[in-house]
Amino acid sequence: MNTRLLALLTVLALLIVACGGETTDDEGTTDGTEEATDEEASDEANEDAGDEAAEAGDCEVDSLPLFADGTLTIATGEPVFPPWMIDDDPTNGEGFESAVAYALAEEMGFSADQVEWVRTEFDAAITPGDKDYDFNMQQYSITEERDEVVDFSVPYYESQKSVIALNGTPAAEATSFEELQAGTWGATVGTTDLDYMENVLELEDVAVFDTQADVVAAMVAGQIDATVAALPTALFLTAVEIEDATIAAVLPAEEGTEGEGIGLLFSEGSELKPCVDAALTSLDEAGTLDELAVEWLQGDGDIPLIES
Repeated sequence: MNTRLLALLTVLALLIVACGGETTDDEGTTDGTEEATDEEASDEANEDAGDEAAEAGDCEVDSLPLFADGTLTIATGEPVFPPWMIDDDPTNGEGFESAVAYALAEEMGFSADQVEWVRTEFDAAITPGDKDYDFNMQQYSITEERDEVVDFSVPYYESQKSVIALNGTPAAEATSFEELQAGTWGATVGTTDLDYMENVLELEDVAVFDTQADVVAAMVAGQIDATVAALPTALFLTAVEIEDATIAAVLPAEEGTEGEGIGLLFSEGSELKPCVDAALTSLDEAGTLDELAVEWLQGDGDIPLIES
């Protein structure tokens, strides 16, 4: 790990979000009296099937329905960013998602050299049809709309969204959604960040870019004032990539999305999903996911919460 990254991680480890403890409902419902939807029932059935498959030994590597026999093929973005992955290299086990991937592979019975990485565009993966990989891992928020054409694992992380704004711009000083609307904004196509800007913040004329790298470049060039990103991403970008920027605020979860988190993306009807869910559940129960989140993603600071 280079000195620059070590310094960054030290900064991130010293930060904690002092915006109030956001609680989420792991069932994804607004109260305990609502009946589960068909989709929720299906997800629960898949989780149960994963447990049963694991108990029956059907999740042994030789029995898994893999894209390539004996190999766990994982897709991710091009490029990938800290703190999710380090040095644009998913194979090194550094960064939260890379570390989770290898912990998951080990839990499923794969050695590190049995993991193969491929690169995809973010939006291209959220399309119907078979995939040329086992699952895709690049901070995919689990949404009902996406779940109509692809499948998701159980969540492996939940994060608040935040505002990254250039210093001296309206967004950097905003204390309300109305004040945020005075800035110029950009986001990556196909992301929940873009949806949030348009549907929750009700921003107009959001500039749409192909990749997060393009969004960052636009901010550095002063073409846009602000963007929305997951808090761990925002901590890295404001510390390393965008020098004259700040995390202006954290934002409330979009109504109906509480507890959804981010998950691995599979082709619809994937027979591998139950075994992956079982392995992720084991990592969660063992505290491994929390430990990796503390190591790579936890932040701390006096970041205000804008609620409306």
